[in-house]
Amino acid sequence: MPALKKEFIPDMVLIPEGAFLMGSEDGFDNEKPVHRVWVNRFMIGKCPVTNREYKIFVQQTGAQEPPFWLEKMFSHPDKPVVGVTWFDASAYCDWLSQETGKSFRLPTEAEWERAARSGIECEKYPWGDEPPWGRPYPGYDLATGGPQRVGSNEPNGFGLFDMSEGVHEWCSDFYDPNYYQTSPERNPLGPPSGLRKVSRGGSWRHRIKFSRCAARSSLNPAFKYADYGFRLAMTLR
Repeated sequence: MPALKKEFIPDMVLIPEGAFLMGSEDGFDNEKPVHRVWVNRFMIGKCPVTNREYKIFVQQTGAQEPPFWLEKMFSHPDKPVVGVTWFDASAYCDWLSQETGKSFRLPTEAEWERAARSGIECEKYPWGDEPPWGRPYPGYDLATGGPQRVGSNEPNGFGLFDMSEGVHEWCSDFYDPNYYQTSPERNPLGPPSGLRKVSRGGSWRHRIKFSRCAARSSLNPAFKYADYGFRLAMTLR
């Protein structure tokens, strides 16, 4: 098996340990109650995983190519990979961990919101309070449709791109709409079981509904949708 080239390892950003207010009192019921959560320091991908990066995984492991792989809306190497199941995303993390000796995984729901908020608790979106329809960035590719190439807009306060505008991003947690009522204060991992997996962030198709930092969504982990991708996280020892 050929060695994994350094350029195919995504850029990662350090998110410092700290507490933040998770949820929203003026959002949907599954975002309530607002509660303070402590998250240990971790690393998270600067951008979602791209087609260019995912292709190496497919070539080296024989994994199935995602649907939409060759469609013009989605095929550019620098667009986020779409049409991957939660299981596909987890397998990618396991493969990259084995190749690099690092602990790659999907972010928890709490880690994702901590990263999206970038230390600012009072603003609705990763970029501030300006609604998506008022921004200069369309949130989708004007030339071909589908998501933009990663890193096309400005980063948030932690230096992360596309947190709420490219694709819905799989998280590690099982989904429970009432989880916040019993969630632990430190490093919540979600319920121990469930039928759906959490996803976070707006997408090129649904960016208005889910682009707020606190907005929660979920999906059957076996589904493959054209607006679903993922972003890496990494545990720090």
